[in-house]
Amino acid sequence: MTAFVPIGVLALVVGGTMLVTGIRRHQAQHPKHVAMLIAGMMITAFGLLLGGFAIAYTAAGPAR
Repeated sequence: MTAFVPIGVLALVVGGTMLVTGIRRHQAQHPKHVAMLIAGMMITAFGLLLGGFAIAYTAAGPAR
């Protein structure tokens, strides 16, 4: 397991927390909460991609 998997998991947790906070405190087009929603979605997607590709890279064998 490479160091990218824990970084991806950490980004996933932080992004999910921001996303849930943005959803719970969302008011009618308040810029701070809209920014938290957008940032939460982006960081969550980054964490999923980073962790997924790190696991796939570790599991894949050498190319022939």
